[in-house]
Amino acid sequence: MAKNVGILAMDIYFPPTCVQQEALEAHDGASKGKYTIGLGQDCMAFCTEVEDVISMSLTAVTSLLAKYKIDPKQIGRLEVGSETVIDKSKSIKTFLMQIFEKSGNTDIEGVDSTNACYGGTAALFNCVNWVESSSWDGRYGLVVCTDSAVYAEGPARPTGGAAAIAMLIGPDAPIAFESKLRGSHMSHAYDFYKPNLASEYPVVDGKLSQTCYLMALDTCYKYFCHKYEKLEGKQFSLSDAAYFVFHSPYNKLVQKSFSRLLFNDFLRNASSVDEITKEKLAPFSTLTGDESYQSRDLEKASQQASKSLYDAKVQPTTLIPKQVGNMYTASLYAAFASLIHNKNSELAGKRVILFSYGSGLTATMFSLRFHEGQHPFSLSNIVSVMNVAGKLKSRHEFPPEKFVETMKLMEHRYGAKDFVTSKDCSLLSPGTYYLTEVDSMYRRFYAKKDGDFAACDNGSVANGLAIVSSVAEVKQIHDWCFKNWEVKFRHIQRNVNKVVDCIAKTDGGVIEQLIILEDPPHYVRCWLEEYIRQSSVTDDNFH
Repeated sequence: MAKNVGILAMDIYFPPTCVQQEALEAHDGASKGKYTIGLGQDCMAFCTEVEDVISMSLTAVTSLLAKYKIDPKQIGRLEVGSETVIDKSKSIKTFLMQIFEKSGNTDIEGVDSTNACYGGTAALFNCVNWVESSSWDGRYGLVVCTDSAVYAEGPARPTGGAAAIAMLIGPDAPIAFESKLRGSHMSHAYDFYKPNLASEYPVVDGKLSQTCYLMALDTCYKYFCHKYEKLEGKQFSLSDAAYFVFHSPYNKLVQKSFSRLLFNDFLRNASSVDEITKEKLAPFSTLTGDESYQSRDLEKASQQASKSLYDAKVQPTTLIPKQVGNMYTASLYAAFASLIHNKNSELAGKRVILFSYGSGLTATMFSLRFHEGQHPFSLSNIVSVMNVAGKLKSRHEFPPEKFVETMKLMEHRYGAKDFVTSKDCSLLSPGTYYLTEVDSMYRRFYAKKDGDFAACDNGSVANGLAIVSSVAEVKQIHDWCFKNWEVKFRHIQRNVNKVVDCIAKTDGGVIEQLIILEDPPHYVRCWLEEYIRQSSVTDDNFH
């Protein structure tokens, strides 16, 4: 049976485009500090028209596999968590299968999990449980959390964000699950939901949403503490874990959440807190649960009492969420990535508690143990691979006006078909995937920015097709496409003619790269892949 099952490797991707919250405050006419102090946020990432949850997840997965030199055939389960609806039937996981099909691996279990911000945790549990089960076939599990959080103009808009995180799951992990230490709370609530399928924007009851979050936190903590007591034979308190990581819609809620745990410790066992804390919290000991959720005085007193503990146990987890924003399913794991980034040399042997919440509502509190691990699956290598500081530093700040303009375009494009993006990948790093087109049948097409095979110039895309060396062979492929697919498109004919002309100009030599500035040949690309699969032509002839 597999032991110490958990997270072997991680990588994170967030868009290179962002807006400063302080600038957004001024643009929106909000009072100074409303976003930066009231919400506790510094910056917010967002997708432009060339990025979405699929492109981000493609980037995160290919990056992790490449950096850790993982053969795609070694993946046996792929689970995706997301609440960003691209298609009501086709899962994001199926888009990611393009990565694995190229290596001949289609034997991969798992699909998408969806419930607001909780889907990533469900995906993670599924992979961990699979590796721990009798169904495990010895291969790795792979978890992807990907979301773009966007809101209509108004007070909720600054709580947006976007990111994708990929996590490799297996035994003997540097981040191991304590699977018996887990407390969940599931209930029915209309705190945050997306009933309008024609819009990407949610319906939010802000006050109820915060109450539901804190209520779920209390309940999960109660169940978690009960299981810890049964397992360890003693009461659990905040001192029994080195760090606490929270789902982070905005940092102010994280501050409130940790102070709430301290209040819970005080109510369960006053002797577990110091005398100053007892004195500050004693006046609130007789409040009912509902009263305690609404009490501003309790909120203030508990945050004051927990300040030093918060700085030690929570603050190291807040870097990415404060800089990138609410990433929905990726938010909790971006906070966790922040902890590893900030404290990796101090983590071995320590316990960390994570709280995952998804509106509607679903929540779980669970425990992980750190080990240094062995290269390449070590905490220090996770830090190197993620390169959080480098990614944050290389971002491009947009003025609020440009951000609002982008949001309007994305709102117009949501659910649309038959359009081509600008293909402007000038701000993207090499290896990043981006959206190029949604055709008349709503099919989405992506390209990869790569220094070896693709280059971008003035928003045009170099499709990176390595062309075979003879006019005859191009015509053979052309004829095969029409014969097997029984369709004809004039722009396909034009593109094939371009290929023929290019080959003729090089006296039949191999063209390493064909740049097509209009009518991107997506159908040709798909047909070439099918031609490769069904003929004797080798992959070496095509890219």
